[in-house]
Amino acid sequence: MTAAVAYAAAPAAAVPCPETPRASTGARPRTGGGLRVRVPLRLVVGAQYRDAALSVYIKIAALAMRPEGCTAKVSVLAEYLGLSKSVVERGLKDLSHPDEVDGLVEVVTTRRTLRGGRGQSAHRVVRKATEAEHFVWVPVRAADALSPRLLRLYALIAYAEARTVPLAVGDLGGMLYHHTGTKAGQHLGDRQAARLIEELGSTGWITVHARQGLQGRHAYETHRHPIHPAAQAPAAAPVIHDGSGAVSAGGSLASREDQRTDRPVKRAGVGGSIRRRRDAGSSARGHSEKRSNSSGGGGTYHGPGLQLSPRVWQVLEPVRPELPSISPYVLRRIGQEIGRQLSAGVGMERLTARLTARWASTEAPRRGDVGRWLLGAGLVRRGCRLDSCESGTTWSTGERCHLCANIAAEEARAQQPAAAAPPPEPPAPSRPPTTWLPWPPPPPDPGPQLPGADEREQLRAAATPEAVRQALAEHGAPTAIRLYGRALVLPHLTKHHDEGTTAS
Repeated sequence: MTAAVAYAAAPAAAVPCPETPRASTGARPRTGGGLRVRVPLRLVVGAQYRDAALSVYIKIAALAMRPEGCTAKVSVLAEYLGLSKSVVERGLKDLSHPDEVDGLVEVVTTRRTLRGGRGQSAHRVVRKATEAEHFVWVPVRAADALSPRLLRLYALIAYAEARTVPLAVGDLGGMLYHHTGTKAGQHLGDRQAARLIEELGSTGWITVHARQGLQGRHAYETHRHPIHPAAQAPAAAPVIHDGSGAVSAGGSLASREDQRTDRPVKRAGVGGSIRRRRDAGSSARGHSEKRSNSSGGGGTYHGPGLQLSPRVWQVLEPVRPELPSISPYVLRRIGQEIGRQLSAGVGMERLTARLTARWASTEAPRRGDVGRWLLGAGLVRRGCRLDSCESGTTWSTGERCHLCANIAAEEARAQQPAAAAPPPEPPAPSRPPTTWLPWPPPPPDPGPQLPGADEREQLRAAATPEAVRQALAEHGAPTAIRLYGRALVLPHLTKHHDEGTTAS
């Protein structure tokens, strides 16, 4: 029986439509690992960039290595990455506009139009990074195979592995953020970071060595290609990462919520009066002391204390000897303030340098409340409205902030005393100072009328000493010089001067 007959004789069965696999499904290991792209670290750790911005950057950087550069349309980029067009457009918007923190543009887009007026796909290139800028190598295949959030997690682990920095689940959760919904700008947390690590490990791009790192941490090993084919997941509900819609849809799937439940909800009224926080705290303390005394286990609580993230400890390194004197409540507020500034895009290096400089230049908090000083002065940013301004200087260059310099110049110009201004000129007199002089004064005497240039030449050619002396006696030296010239008049002036001197 041939294969065609056997297939026709087989009973018809309903085959479920499988979910569209990603590019990593069934990927085979390769020794070389493929092309890698040098990605600036600011794209990986910056909270101002969406997760999709990293995937779009890697694909554009890889295509820009060609001689003609990256000329792919947005729809083509979305097809390469396995994302929707709207998600790619949002990621490209973050890369093509100036950054909110440093004002850098990572992808330079040039619009092109043919001679007939018909549009053409844009030409895109990536920004050339400086030599001192931190970076991480990411395979291009990872951008095609992994979702944007898993790709960002992969880049974080790859950078830590290259720098031999031990990682904890809390560290990775503190460097990943929500970008949509009511929790936009907040960290994902330990539970979601652990779930993402497990999902990334199942793809074969990393290997998790449980409890083999420093002080019992997990050790992570990244690969330039998946070491085993990704398991094909059965058809089920999509895993929701952020928001109520699937990752590839870029929108919400719910249209209306049904508020009915299986059983009616009974709400019991809460009696009693509202107490003050101080009374509630005293009653709670009395209750806990009474409970502990009745159990016979001592009078104080010996549970775990306040714990801060490694990033907060790194920022508070200049004042670490003073931290035991700060109450847990104030210390918790300090940690929240540091986390808020780090989430807003202020780097740990900038925050640590700010705290170090201010702690070294003041003596008041060392004799007072250090916690209050940290919240009110040590961690507060000073400068103008520009985010790059740090106490009157530009943080990225160290130069004087131009806006602060202009403001200081205007203030100094406004505070100059009025006496420094030149005195006003007196008004001109409205009438003559004396009554016996004619008003208005007569015009000056124009002097004798001199002949023309031709007549003066003839006059000088026929001049005699007696005519020159007569002109000196009648009209004076200036008029005689204009008539006869200096060569003829000066000897008579000198002779006249010598005769006057001898006579005197």
